[in-house]
Amino acid sequence: MAPLLKLAVVFACFAIAAAESPYRFYTWNVTYGTIYPLGVPQQGILINGQFPGPDIYSVTNDNIIVNVFNSLDEPFLIHWSGVQNRRNSYEDGVYGTTCPIPPGQNFTYILQMKDQIGSFFYFPSLAFHKAAGGFGGIKILSRPLIPVPFDPPADDYTVLIGDWYKSNHTALKAILDKGHKLPFPDGILINGRGPNVTSFTVQQGKIYRLRICNVGLQNSLNFRIQGHKMKVVEVEGTHTLQVSYSSLDIHLGQCMSVLVTADQQPQDYYIVVSSRFTSTVLTTTGFLRYANSNRPASGPLPGGPTTQIDWSLNQARSIRTNLTASGPRPNPQGSYHYGMINTSRTIRLASSAGQVNRKQRYAINSVSFVPADTPIKLADFFQISGVYHVGSIPDAPNGRGVYLDTSVMQTDYRTFIEIVFENYEDIVQSYHLNGYSFWVVGMDGGQWTSASRNQYNLRDAVSRCTVQVYPKSWTAIYIALDNVGMWQLRSEFWARQYLGQQFYLRVYTTSTSLRDEYPIPKNALLCGRAKGRHTRPL
Repeated sequence: MAPLLKLAVVFACFAIAAAESPYRFYTWNVTYGTIYPLGVPQQGILINGQFPGPDIYSVTNDNIIVNVFNSLDEPFLIHWSGVQNRRNSYEDGVYGTTCPIPPGQNFTYILQMKDQIGSFFYFPSLAFHKAAGGFGGIKILSRPLIPVPFDPPADDYTVLIGDWYKSNHTALKAILDKGHKLPFPDGILINGRGPNVTSFTVQQGKIYRLRICNVGLQNSLNFRIQGHKMKVVEVEGTHTLQVSYSSLDIHLGQCMSVLVTADQQPQDYYIVVSSRFTSTVLTTTGFLRYANSNRPASGPLPGGPTTQIDWSLNQARSIRTNLTASGPRPNPQGSYHYGMINTSRTIRLASSAGQVNRKQRYAINSVSFVPADTPIKLADFFQISGVYHVGSIPDAPNGRGVYLDTSVMQTDYRTFIEIVFENYEDIVQSYHLNGYSFWVVGMDGGQWTSASRNQYNLRDAVSRCTVQVYPKSWTAIYIALDNVGMWQLRSEFWARQYLGQQFYLRVYTTSTSLRDEYPIPKNALLCGRAKGRHTRPL
C-alpha cells in the first residue's frame, strides 16, 4: 500500500473518534515467554516482554490507539473489559464482534474512553489465553476541571489478583475440549507473582489509591491489608459512598478502587488474598512496605471470611453510589433518576450445567453458546444469512435441557429494561455485560418473584459492568440501552464461559445515522464468510 494511501486509511479510522480529544498511542508485541509465577516454568503470554502487560493510562474521552502485533503461533484477540466502545462494538475484541489477529500479523484498535472514568482491565479473549496472561490494568482519570470526591493520592497502584494454574493454557484448553471440568486452581497471584513477592511502597502519613481487579479464572477473592483499613471510593466507573472496610470481596471480573492511609508504624505489613466459598482455601501474600524501614512483616496473617455468604451479600449491598459526586461529567452522579423510569421489558436469565454429546457444557436459559464461523457483528453488517438468528435464546428460563446454538437476544435501542439473574446452582456466579454499565438494584437469596421488586434500591444503587449472583439467589439490574451494537453477556467463570455460558445482546435500531452507530472500521479484519468483502469506501 502506498504511503499516502496508508495515511488516508489511518485518518479515515480516526474520523470516528472525537477530534477535540487527545490521542494516546501504544504499540504492543504479543509473544510467548517462560514465566515462573508459582515456582515452576510454564508458557506465558507477554506484552512487550511484560507479565502482566503494561497499564493503559488515559483520561475521560481520550482516543486510545493500540497497535497489536501477534507474534504467537495462533490467532489472538484483546478485549477491553469495562470500556464501553460507545457506538462501536466492532472494536470490542471478542469473537462475536471482531475477527482474530492472525499469527504474524497486526491490528490497530481504535478506542475512545467516551464519558467514562474508573478502573478496568484488558485480557485475551480467545481460546483459553487468559490462563496464560496477556492481561493488564486500564486507568481512566477524570478530566482536569471535573471535581473528584477525594484528594489526589500520593500514588496510584494497579493490583491485579487472580487464581492461577501451573499447567499451560493449552493443557487446560485440551481438558475442556475433551468435555471435562478443570481441577481446582493451584494458587493465587498478585500482579503476576506468587506468595511473598509483590510489594507496594508507601510513605508514612500519605494516602494511596489501589485499583484492585480480580482477573482470575474461577474464584471470588477476599483482599485485606494487615493493620490498615481500605476506603472504597470507586467501583467500575462509579464514585461510591466512602465506606471503610477491613477486607473486601472482589468477584470474578470485578474492579474497585480503595484509598489506604499509611498511618501505622513504619515496617512491612502483609497483604493477603484468599479464595472465597471454597472448601480448600487458597491464600497468597504480598507486602505494604513503608519506605525507610527494614522491619519485616510480623504477626499472624489477618483473617478473612471463607464460606460466609451473608457477610458478602451485606457488604455488596453497602457499596452505593455517591449521588453528589461528579462522574465523567461535572453534573452529579445522582442527577439521573433511574428509579423513576418505568422498565419496558423484564429478561430473566438462569445458568445451568449439563452434558451435550457426553461432553460438559454450560448454558444460559438452557442455550449453550457455540461460536459461528463468522463474527456475529460482521454477519449483521454484511447481511450474511445463516450465521445466527435473532430469538435463538428465550428471555426466561424454560426448564429444557442444555442444547447448543449461537444465541443472540434482540433488544431495542433507547429502551430501559430489567434483567434478573437467577442462580439455582451452589456456586457464586459472576456476569459481565460488554458495552454497558448497569444499576445493581437488588440481590437476595431464594427465588425471584415480582414481589422482590419491593426491596429494590431505586435511589443510590451502584452502577457497574460486572455483578455477582450468590448461590441459590438472584440479582436484578436496570439498564438504559443507549449503546447500539452487538454486546456479549458472559460468565466470568472462564471455563463456563468457554463451554457456552454466554450470549450476545443485539441492541438494534433501524437508524443508519452516525449519531447512533459508527460504520465498520476501515481497517477491520475480515474472516469466515465475511472474508473478501469490503469494509467501506474511503
